[in-house]
Amino acid sequence: MIASLLAANPLKPLEDLFTHVLDWLHHTVGLPWAWSIVALTVIVRMLLVPLAVKQIHSMQNMQRFAPQMKEIQKKYKTDKKRQQEELMKFYRENNINPAASCVPLLAQLPVFFALYLVLKHFPHQVGDNLSWLGLVDITDKASAGWGPVLVVVYAVSQLASSYFMSAATADRSQRIILYLMPVAFIPFIINFKAGLVLYWMTTNLWTVGQGLITRRLMPKPQVTPKRSSRTAPREEEPVEDGSREPAAVPAPAATSGPPRRVRKKKKKGGARR
Repeated sequence: MIASLLAANPLKPLEDLFTHVLDWLHHTVGLPWAWSIVALTVIVRMLLVPLAVKQIHSMQNMQRFAPQMKEIQKKYKTDKKRQQEELMKFYRENNINPAASCVPLLAQLPVFFALYLVLKHFPHQVGDNLSWLGLVDITDKASAGWGPVLVVVYAVSQLASSYFMSAATADRSQRIILYLMPVAFIPFIINFKAGLVLYWMTTNLWTVGQGLITRRLMPKPQVTPKRSSRTAPREEEPVEDGSREPAAVPAPAATSGPPRRVRKKKKKGGARR
């Protein structure tokens, strides 16, 4: 499937660039091929930091206006078309771009396909051994050797990445789909090259770390306190001219007629004569 999509090979320049970077990391820096994939992933994610910053700002806006958006969804829950129209209007009025959180993921797709081509046409013999954690042959399928371990770590890291990416933007049904996708993709992922799974696992771990940092930096949404029966009444109320005056104290209930006279009960039994 991927081979048919890349039959024209429009990613040839990116493929050549990644091949040279991996050669440099392995032969010059001295990293095993597996760790060269990890280092390449870190380089790519560092280049995508400006897009990640926009993503964080978008998530902060979505988190800040989450209560209002939930109110709109609740108000028009029976009319999905009207709900989408009102949400889009709300996005425009508050300068919210819900697609900004997807830009880093879209930017990584060419990297993923280019790395697929690099590993498919890899010109070197890969013979990593157990020295310095060179545990996998990046040109073998993920079903061989230590590859299944990578697939398990990929699935767990993808679940964690989906959690941080969807916590502020997706509703419950969308989150469930995102959580099921990593498990559903395992039969396909296990037939990929181990280096490709290693790349995706590393970028997921980067996303998890980014999500933890974002949560520390993201301001908590302000919740309006609800008044209860125990809440003391306000002592002042605003008036039209901007001044404040004491709140009116309710007058005691008026009684009708003169006060009732209480009759004393007579003691039973009179004095003896």
